[in-house]
Amino acid sequence: MSLLTVEFRDGGVVEWHTTTDGVRTVAAPEYTPTMYVGGAESALTELATRLGDDPKVDTLAVEQHYTALGDTTRDAVLRVDTARERDIRQLATEIRHHHEPAAFQPATFRLYNVDFSPQFRYCLETETPPVPTRPLRTLTLEVPETALAADRVTPLSIDGEEVAGDAETTLRVLGERLRTTDPDVLCCSTAELVPLLETAAHEHGLDDFALGRRPGYEQLAGASTYESYGQVGHSPARYAVPGRAIIDTANSFMFDKGGLTGILDLVERSWKPIQETAWGSIGTILTAIQLREATARDVLAPWNKWEPERFKSVGQLHDGDRGGFIFAPEVGVHEEVAEVDFASLYPNIMCEWNISPETVACECHDEAAVPGLEYSLCETRGFIPDVLRPLIDDRATYKQRLAETDDSDERQRLQQRADALKWILVSCFGYQGYRNAKFGRIECHEAINAVARELMLDAKAQLEAGGWQVVHGIVDSLWVTPREANPNPLATLCTAISDDCGIPLEHENDFDWVAFVPKRDSEAGALTKYFGAVSGSAQLTADYKMRGIETRQRSTPPYIATVQERLIERYDETRKPQAVVTALAAALATLRAGEVVTSELVTTVRISQPLAAYDQATQTVAALKRLRDQGLSRSPGQDVEYVVVDDAATGAARVRLPHESPTTYDIDHYSQALIRAGVSVLAPLGYDERTLRQALRDTTDQTLDAYQ
Repeated sequence: MSLLTVEFRDGGVVEWHTTTDGVRTVAAPEYTPTMYVGGAESALTELATRLGDDPKVDTLAVEQHYTALGDTTRDAVLRVDTARERDIRQLATEIRHHHEPAAFQPATFRLYNVDFSPQFRYCLETETPPVPTRPLRTLTLEVPETALAADRVTPLSIDGEEVAGDAETTLRVLGERLRTTDPDVLCCSTAELVPLLETAAHEHGLDDFALGRRPGYEQLAGASTYESYGQVGHSPARYAVPGRAIIDTANSFMFDKGGLTGILDLVERSWKPIQETAWGSIGTILTAIQLREATARDVLAPWNKWEPERFKSVGQLHDGDRGGFIFAPEVGVHEEVAEVDFASLYPNIMCEWNISPETVACECHDEAAVPGLEYSLCETRGFIPDVLRPLIDDRATYKQRLAETDDSDERQRLQQRADALKWILVSCFGYQGYRNAKFGRIECHEAINAVARELMLDAKAQLEAGGWQVVHGIVDSLWVTPREANPNPLATLCTAISDDCGIPLEHENDFDWVAFVPKRDSEAGALTKYFGAVSGSAQLTADYKMRGIETRQRSTPPYIATVQERLIERYDETRKPQAVVTALAAALATLRAGEVVTSELVTTVRISQPLAAYDQATQTVAALKRLRDQGLSRSPGQDVEYVVVDDAATGAARVRLPHESPTTYDIDHYSQALIRAGVSVLAPLGYDERTLRQALRDTTDQTLDAYQ
């Protein structure tokens, strides 16, 4: 057996386990979730007295635990077991805002192990791994947004096939599929399908209908908006059904990036069950992996991080508050370029340099070990390196196995696992500087950047000494081209650099050519905008790498993106700017003739505020108004899609929504967007918008003259 999901009831907990031929339930009525309170002995004794009569409290006891990373002795803390999982946060809030202000000095208590997600807490406290031991059965359910807004269950698609018939017939077909398939996981186009389908079944008198393995469902949380790293996000409402995990496919970052295989890989590492991992952010999953390691070390997790940033002089702030390595690109097209980059640079730095909250500027060492900063580094193995090393090594193993297998199914599984770990590793560096990170510290963030800058500068110097010229570099990657007739082999240089620093410098790509794009408002190179033709592609068609330009921007309509890619291919085939201009002119002619299907002209924008908060009458506002007029809505952090049909109009008439199946589009608007994409391709060759428009006029005139 293996745990699939956990169901919390008033009478206790029900575990749902997968078996070789189905599922099995195990009751755990004795489970009492736990939090801890730290403070002076006398204060804890009085708090225990105050909590003794609280009906939310099951038992109280004094125990010894480590309360911070790096502690060498355990502290006495008050263990508080509550009757129900949902009582933990309420009780913590009461201690902080009622008991402490009423009878104690501010900051008398420190609270631990408070804000864990429910199923994760259960698995961690009961030492129950939620790792399936057999392949999981899935069922995919989809309903169009317009039907959802109208509270209709039709048309419903099951595993990609639309069910024919009215609502009652649809529900009966779904009920039969649920019984015959007996899925472990429901992959829903939106979690709102749960109340919609359950309510509709009740209204049609289908008393035997159940999305879960038993009747009923529960709303775990309502929809909400949040802000993270300056970006507004949307967290949809969450639901649970007995005995099955639900994945909201439209709102699960990890499902989008790693599929179910990637999610299961993270479940095994974090012990967050499938449903909680699927809806979790990168940061919450990384935190869960850290919490599992902390629990193994008997270290409690603080509810609110209270350690302030250490005092720094102006000079120390100047030295520490710097970003990663940046070497501005040389605008233009460069031939015979090689790209080298450090494998998982920041995570590897944290492991190789032993950077962790308890090791940076430790009290047992005083020598400056971080380049350019006055921070010491403890030699005792740190917490963060122990968390990250398995992730780094396993991702490298997945990538190695990918290179060795031709089996398409195995390749997909390995790629999904590698991608899931990639995003966790990407977040681990920034998370050290995040104010709410349970095991983060700003000095770690500064130290990692300092080491990274030094490594990149050293690598640049060694590559240049070996006969190569650096034409661009940023964060962990360098682009080089030979500056001598016979430079030292890159493989030899990469090996030497890797041996020196202990982090693999990999020869990532060779390019026949790379074009670095200038900024729109100056001649300086844009740091993250480039494209090029990869050498030696095993594919029948050329392989191109593109970053930052329109085709890589999620808001760009598909037609604009596709044309831009064709322009790059055209340049690669001819190496002539005029050939690109001619290809662009042909695409513009198709667009202006009204021959582009509107589904290829959909713009996707993520909104940052509700409709009423917008001051300007933008296209996005027009789309939000159309949604409102049709009974649909978008919350901050969600996407809005639209086709511009008349940009000169006012209000909602400027755009149409994709489900309205518009038949026309604003030619001038999309022509401007297409020319802008053309400028990005031709800018490295000396074109700006003015010169491109002139070249297009010349091309059009020549084309017309040829037919006279």
